[in-house]
Amino acid sequence: MSLQLIGISTGNAQPASSYPDKPIRFVVPFPPGGPADIQSRIIGQKLSLRWKQAVIIDNKPGAGGSIGTELVSRAPADGYTLLYTTSGPISVNPSMSNSSFDSLRDLAPVSLTSTLSSVMVVNASSNIKTVAELISYAKANPGKLNYASSGNGSTSHLAMEQFNRMAGVKITRIPYKGATPALNDLLGGNVQVMLMGLTTVLPFMNAGKLTPLGVSSSKPSPQAPSVPTIASYGLTGFEASNWLGVFAPPNTPESIVKKINLEIYAIMQLPDVKEKFFKEGFESLPNKNPAQVRDFLQQDIAKWSTVVKEANITAE
Repeated sequence: MSLQLIGISTGNAQPASSYPDKPIRFVVPFPPGGPADIQSRIIGQKLSLRWKQAVIIDNKPGAGGSIGTELVSRAPADGYTLLYTTSGPISVNPSMSNSSFDSLRDLAPVSLTSTLSSVMVVNASSNIKTVAELISYAKANPGKLNYASSGNGSTSHLAMEQFNRMAGVKITRIPYKGATPALNDLLGGNVQVMLMGLTTVLPFMNAGKLTPLGVSSSKPSPQAPSVPTIASYGLTGFEASNWLGVFAPPNTPESIVKKINLEIYAIMQLPDVKEKFFKEGFESLPNKNPAQVRDFLQQDIAKWSTVVKEANITAE
């Protein structure tokens, strides 16, 4: 079956008992090779085995994930076109532009799957070794610290602006087009600090080239258990993790949404899936039914909307 035929509505909502009876399309709003793409293929393969139906991965990158996200929001509400995405297009992008897109109105939450901690790092040659020392130096030397950020509105961007606000400091953003050039400038000493996904910087931490100051999650990461949380330095409530999850078009029958949710939950308990996610640096999220996902999103959207407005971040 060609890709164009997948997801065409039959005109009637089918009962969950007969779903799925044809291939399913996972739209990933990013290029191949990224976290959402890798995870969608792992879960898609398992779904295909369990449901005896093909799961086709359809990468639709562009506009920070908005193109693929809006494509799914307009797809037939029959459960055959699903979105596998990261937090950016859902929790951040709608707050950064004049878009009328509303994540809670225009998508049906199905399931969260995993989360990736970020870690704040400095060049190993720096005299700064803790978050407390970073805050102290930033306050004593306003305007002297810069941070590297990949992607406007990315976790590395917003989390540092959240840090600025909560710590009462002003570390200036230096934008980069990707994680690699940002990391290279940090290693070269051209910028002083960066907050980046743990898997990206872990090899350089292990090699002694970068010093970790703190992880952005609410608890220490299993991948780097000795690194304290940023929140533990008096920044109560600081948390900035990049989560991933599955969404359906709005008005998708609740019975189908729940069926997909239960299947994904079962898949996320499989030892080989847990191992693959862990190797990619991701932690599996606890079971969240669709209603819990919606509650979580409301809080996440509100948090990042505040950061976007206070830092005057706009779409590029």
